[in-house]
Amino acid sequence: MKHYLILLLLAVLIFGVGCGNNKKDSLPADIVTINKSADPDNIEKKEPRIVFEKDTHDFGRVVQGEKVTYGFKFKNEGNKDLLIVKVNATCGCTVIDYPRDPIAPGAEGVLHVTFNSTAKKGLQNKKVTVMANTQPSNTYLWVKANVAVD
Repeated sequence: MKHYLILLLLAVLIFGVGCGNNKKDSLPADIVTINKSADPDNIEKKEPRIVFEKDTHDFGRVVQGEKVTYGFKFKNEGNKDLLIVKVNATCGCTVIDYPRDPIAPGAEGVLHVTFNSTAKKGLQNKKVTVMANTQPSNTYLWVKANVAVD
C-alpha cells in the first residue's frame, strides 16, 4: 500500500510540473512570422515542374502479339532544370524510353511507352511511375488497351 501512495504522489508531481503554465518558455506572438520561403506558391516557382499534356492513353483494340507505342508529351513549367531520375511500369510488358538529360525550364520532352500485348488478353491497364526532382517526386501515367485474340 505504501508503494501505491508513493507512485500516486510521483504521478501528481510529474503531472503538475509538466502541465504548469511556464510563461518564460513561450514566445510573444509578434515575434513569430512566416518566412516567404514557406509559402507553397513561392516554393513551387523555385522547383522543376513536370506537366504532361495528358496522363492516360487508350490504344483501343490491339491484336494479341502487337507492340504499340505512345509518346507522352510534357513540359518543364518550373524554374529549375527537370531531371527524370527513373521510370517504372507495373508490368514487364511495358517498356519506357525517356530523356536522360536535364530538361531546361520551359523546354519540352517526350516519354515513349511501348506496350507489348504478347500473352495478354482482354482489357489491360498499365501504370507508369515517373520519378523526378519535382514536388511531389512521383507522377503517374496510364496506358490502356483491349487485347483481342485473332
